[in-house]
Amino acid sequence: MNVLITGAAGFIGYSLTARLLEEGHNVIGIDNLNDYYDVNLKKARLAMLDKPKNSFDFFQMDMADRKAMKNLFNANTFDCVVNLAAQAGVRYSIDNPASYVDSNLVGFGNVLEGCRHSGVKHLVYASSSSVYGLNTSMPFSVHHNVDHPISLYAASKKANELMAHTYSYLYNLPTTGLRFFTVYGPWGRPDMALFLFTKAILSNKPIQVFNNGNMQRDFTYIDDIVEGVIRVMKKIPQPDPDWSSDSPNPSSSCVPYKLYNIGNNQPVELMEFVRAIETAIGKKAVIDYLPLQPGDVPATYADVNDLIADTGFKPSTSVSQGIQNFVVWYKSYYG
Repeated sequence: MNVLITGAAGFIGYSLTARLLEEGHNVIGIDNLNDYYDVNLKKARLAMLDKPKNSFDFFQMDMADRKAMKNLFNANTFDCVVNLAAQAGVRYSIDNPASYVDSNLVGFGNVLEGCRHSGVKHLVYASSSSVYGLNTSMPFSVHHNVDHPISLYAASKKANELMAHTYSYLYNLPTTGLRFFTVYGPWGRPDMALFLFTKAILSNKPIQVFNNGNMQRDFTYIDDIVEGVIRVMKKIPQPDPDWSSDSPNPSSSCVPYKLYNIGNNQPVELMEFVRAIETAIGKKAVIDYLPLQPGDVPATYADVNDLIADTGFKPSTSVSQGIQNFVVWYKSYYG
């Protein structure tokens, strides 16, 4: 396939691109290389992709640049587009809303327009478990209502799902949204808990544990995320013959539109997560317990039945193994 990956220098974007190149696909990656976190880490990921055997071209550009995006789609033919570029972070969105509007709304609109006008066969895009917001029915299901987000980041991801459905309806563009659940692993983001905790413990500094440790997360290993994305890429959504406007199924439609959760389906207590990091490092953490932060939810738990039924895949990497893999990478990368 000829594939466009937006956010190719990001954690998931890099990992997916590496896998696609291993399988022999042709990949064009774009990323604006912003400084939300260490740009050198993003450049190091790109360097790992820049090998003679790989059919990979990278362009530094911003999805919010309408002219640049139009030129990109005019100059290339893509079988599939995977949109992973976004302004990430729940807490960051509290104080920096404009960056989410520019990237997650304007940028995604430009991706949709490019796909519409160039005959892309399938648009796969990253949504987030954060769209479940105030929903407390566990496990979170794609069949649940998600109209009560509690951060602008979550709202922007919900908006992406609505925008995608509109393009599926108006222009018959097949779109699939993927709600990722707390992704972790080697080459991960420095603003995520595993990275922050590992760095602090190795530096003899305290870690910040929110909600006094009373949190659960459905931590999902990066290789499981990538496998799920690749399986979904190959499964172009079709109109759901059983969909009814009288009792609408939120995860499908009468048009080529679909939503999936990709999570480990095994929520882990935050303190159990910390203990697994301590074991992998061989060192105890000093802990500062803090209250729940604005925009955070106490627990996440993914129902992945639809993913299993449609793709035959269920994420299964244990947290202990995933953390061990990350710590080995971290020590190797940072010495």
